[in-house]
Amino acid sequence: MPRPTAAFFDLDKTIIAKSSTLAFSREFQAGGLISRRAMLRSAYAQFVFFTGGADHDQMDKMRAFMSQLCAGWDVATVRDIVTETITSIVEPLVYAEAVTLMDEHRAAGRDIVIVSASGAEVVEPIGQMLGADRVVATRMEIVDGKYTGNIDYYAYAEEKARAIEHLAATVGYDLAESFAYSDSVTDVHMLEVVGHPFAVNPDKELRRIAVTHDWPVLSFVRPVALRRHIPVPPAKPTLAALAVGGAVAAGSVIWANRKRRGLEA
Repeated sequence: MPRPTAAFFDLDKTIIAKSSTLAFSREFQAGGLISRRAMLRSAYAQFVFFTGGADHDQMDKMRAFMSQLCAGWDVATVRDIVTETITSIVEPLVYAEAVTLMDEHRAAGRDIVIVSASGAEVVEPIGQMLGADRVVATRMEIVDGKYTGNIDYYAYAEEKARAIEHLAATVGYDLAESFAYSDSVTDVHMLEVVGHPFAVNPDKELRRIAVTHDWPVLSFVRPVALRRHIPVPPAKPTLAALAVGGAVAAGSVIWANRKRRGLEA
């Protein structure tokens, strides 16, 4: 009997056209979680994140920034905001090319697994909306229903690869026959553990690595409203979350760092 296979997808700029968590900045501000100033910074950070990406040092600073920002947030409030607004916020951001790929992998009998450094309060509902079989996401520490600002599990860089290998050991995936998709050089380890890696809208460094290793490079350019253009598979009530919790995103620290460099120049 052949072993099961999977298609592993990064989320931000691979499945959707923005940072998944920063996409909710306005809604978090309306819900009283962040200030208007922080919301406006996040809006600009979306532009910087989309055009510039983030290397390891920047991502480490973002992790610290976002974990401190969400300290004290009420977990139930975050989940309610995401649940109530996900259709209007996320659906128009999903790349049609990504959904088509998922459909093709499903037709070939492969599981769909989303692997993201963003928090599962955001990633898991998106996974359900897209009919994903499993989700790997960052988990923030929760005490008395609130985020403490500490991170229990950070699904980033080498940890993404370890999570995929753990799934392969527990589920039985044949990684040599599995696929992976990402836009960032920080996910090179994730791409290396499968037999069929693809660079999607790659940053400069990942594009260089993809060319060196002869990995296919894909260009996703058509964000669409799913329910208007593409049948959305039914959400799976048994969606497996490897890590639940958190609100780690990319962007605000890039903006702050570039602004500071501009002032120092």
